[in-house]
Amino acid sequence: MKQIKIAILSALFTMLIMAGIFIYYTHTNDPAKKAEAVDSSGVIDGSNSFQFVQAKQTANATIENSRSNIITQTVSSVSPAVVGINVTEIRQYRDPLSNDPFFRRFFGDRVYNRSVKSLGSGSIISPDGYIITNDHVAGNAVKIIVTMTDGTRYDAKLVGTDPVSDICLLKIDAEGLPYIKLGDSGSILIGEWVIALGNPFGLFSLNDKPTVTVGVVSAQGMNLGEVDDRYYLSMIQTDAAINGGNSGGPLVNAIGELIGMNTLIYTASGSAGNVGVGFAIPINKVKTIVDELKAKGSVTRDFWTGLRIQSIDEEIANYYGLPNTHGVIITYIGKDSPAEKAGLHVGDVVLKVENYIINDDQTLIGVLQDFRTGDEINLTVFRNGDTITKEMELEKL
Repeated sequence: MKQIKIAILSALFTMLIMAGIFIYYTHTNDPAKKAEAVDSSGVIDGSNSFQFVQAKQTANATIENSRSNIITQTVSSVSPAVVGINVTEIRQYRDPLSNDPFFRRFFGDRVYNRSVKSLGSGSIISPDGYIITNDHVAGNAVKIIVTMTDGTRYDAKLVGTDPVSDICLLKIDAEGLPYIKLGDSGSILIGEWVIALGNPFGLFSLNDKPTVTVGVVSAQGMNLGEVDDRYYLSMIQTDAAINGGNSGGPLVNAIGELIGMNTLIYTASGSAGNVGVGFAIPINKVKTIVDELKAKGSVTRDFWTGLRIQSIDEEIANYYGLPNTHGVIITYIGKDSPAEKAGLHVGDVVLKVENYIINDDQTLIGVLQDFRTGDEINLTVFRNGDTITKEMELEKL
């Protein structure tokens, strides 16, 4: 009897052990329990899945931050202050037949007015709506429409314009506008990063956003002389792509300061677009002109010098013993003129005016446009084998 009891107890104990093993096995292999522990990324264990998501977000932020740099940050901050400018001009066209005296005798001088539309770029330089652009963009406009990056359009007023320097000042009726801080073009470094923004080929109109190109300052102090009765001196040269429609737009440095106004491109033979050489008017010159345009609406250059000059060719350079053909020779000095009072002589060779190197007669004419009545300027002159300096006051005509 005792043996039977022991056998029954052993059987029950064995069954309990087997039941425990079965329960444990079925619990750990339950598909529903596994599903709870698996997140969308396939990682088992709830706490670990949360940590994985956090790590993934951190990694994405790191990648994003590594793509964001001083250039992208500057573009983001400056872009809202860049505008597209659409202008309407009235231009006169003459009937070609009017050039014939016989035709003109019977039908008169047939001249027609035609409405012409064009476009360019501009920079907002103050929160109350002052905008700078080129004279060749808006200086002769009868209607000017400015488009912001949010699509808002304003009719702009022409405050003043200066064809000689190719600088124009506009004003829109708005307050609290984004604007670009004016920099110092005198502190530009050759090779520093610059960003050109604007409206090339009218692309601004597609999404009300400026086009951005990046490059470096490739040269500065470039005297380009006279182009269509405009004088371009001490220009900033850049390889940031500038094309038609960029005129008047900002050239900014890497920290978002306005250092120049995009104005000209060098176009090689057979090319109609950018070839890697563009030019901007330095902002220090723009500041001076803008102050005058705000005050008077125009720039006054009512002085005289009494000089007549001639560019130097190889023959003149050899005669005077000059190393090159840079400079201009004085051929006439008016009586009681500022030039005579300064002690200049016929035959003197003018090499520099202040810090401007004089290449030819057009350079000297253009350089003088940077000065005003009453200014006293220093001229570096070559005379009888010596280099001397003469001071001349620009007297009112």
